[in-house]
Amino acid sequence: MKISDFLCTKAVCSDLQASTKEEVISELVGLLIDAGEIKKNHKSKIIEVLLAREALGSTAIGQGIAIPHGKTGCVDSLVGCLGVSKKGINFDSLDGEPAYIFFLLVAPVDSAGPHLKALARISRLLKDKFVRDNLKAVKDDKDMLKLVQQEDGRLSKL
Repeated sequence: MKISDFLCTKAVCSDLQASTKEEVISELVGLLIDAGEIKKNHKSKIIEVLLAREALGSTAIGQGIAIPHGKTGCVDSLVGCLGVSKKGINFDSLDGEPAYIFFLLVAPVDSAGPHLKALARISRLLKDKFVRDNLKAVKDDKDMLKLVQQEDGRLSKL
């Protein structure tokens, strides 16, 4: 599975404005709504699912990365968005550091396989310090998307 299989190219933001966990999740879900991937009337339900998952344990995996994710009947297929916070957000990370890079995933209830493959692919991409540093430094959404696509393509060749 490649990141391009689930990342909505119209739902990326290189300068998130949120300052709390709840706000960043809401802002990211808003990107998916604006891109037409999620119906507006499903926003509160999806946010509720994502926050319930966070209550089980933070999806911030350290090194400035958080991958909020959840399963819901509100989507028919796995969909994701990407955002970067320039100032960092306390996301209850395992290493106690703020999160800067956010990959949000929303999956159908019955999609355990694709959901886990997507999480693994994101983790593999972001374990590279070069990718993390460059994502935090991008100037705009277009550059951010280009970087992810290039690095995802490089991973596919390994």
